[in-house]
Amino acid sequence: MFPRTARFSALLLLAASTILSSGCRAQAGADAMKMSPELTRRVALLIRTKAQLPFTYDVKVGDRRPSPVTGYDQITVSIGEYGKPLKPMAFLISKDNQSLAQMNTFDLSKDPSTITSDAGRPSRGGSEKAPVKIVVYDDLECPYCARMHAQMFPAITNRYGDNVRIVYKDFPLTQIHPWGLHAAVNADCLADQSPKAYWNYVDYMHSHLDTVGIDPDAKDKDNNKTLPVALKQLDRAALDEGTKQKLDMKRLNACVDKQDETGVKAYMKEGEGLNVNGVPALFINGEMITGAVPIEFVYRAVDDALLAQGVTPPPAVPLPSLDAPAASTETPAAK
Repeated sequence: MFPRTARFSALLLLAASTILSSGCRAQAGADAMKMSPELTRRVALLIRTKAQLPFTYDVKVGDRRPSPVTGYDQITVSIGEYGKPLKPMAFLISKDNQSLAQMNTFDLSKDPSTITSDAGRPSRGGSEKAPVKIVVYDDLECPYCARMHAQMFPAITNRYGDNVRIVYKDFPLTQIHPWGLHAAVNADCLADQSPKAYWNYVDYMHSHLDTVGIDPDAKDKDNNKTLPVALKQLDRAALDEGTKQKLDMKRLNACVDKQDETGVKAYMKEGEGLNVNGVPALFINGEMITGAVPIEFVYRAVDDALLAQGVTPPPAVPLPSLDAPAASTETPAAK
């Protein structure tokens, strides 16, 4: 074992290196220039000291090559634990060998608002042309999601009107929520025919979270939640909503009975690719906010997104209370 500070510094250094390992790398060729063993060791020891790398880490310094920065050459330093693949990092070394610098280049070409799409999902608020889009990864069995759904999103739509478009994507925490996936499938069955039916079902599920699974005929209702009862209630609520909205009931019944999880799991995989590991998770024009956070943080993110689109945010309003601890997020149970 090595000290936690050393381990943290080493991991931080290697985390930065992943940007370079997946991008362009200098290739060996005629422009490569050998460094003396003494200078090579000096560079390696400096990096090892500054990054607080433990003795179990290897540092290999490559040849120097011309760089686009005046007065500096470029060198590639490979770092990692002995016996494991090393990760390359790019450094700049001055022509007079008196200083070492590091410069990371990040890709700014991609619009962050496009990292997750609102296309193909039922929406609330503004149209597809709304300047701000909020994509929410939601779990219909999550109490924090229910609290945010009931209090925060009405406040957002009231404050911003058509300037904000809200869509939900499925992210049931199947490790801890036994019926969340089933409810998501039912919601999407309704969404295939009617956005209104979808939202009514989502509203109902989030507002009746405490009663799902309780047999109304049971004598002891306090400790009588069961999965079979919950699944019947979920299906009954979906079919009742379909009847109310005059949907194609044959089609809806077939969808509910089939319980095809493909679409839901595709959204779950998408969320995992965006580092979603708990719910609710909001993407406000690409900015990620997780948990039942104080609403002023959400307002701030929406205001910033509006300003970036050239839209003046509305005046400040009294802040509603979420009645929840700051940054409360439900995450899967540890394995």
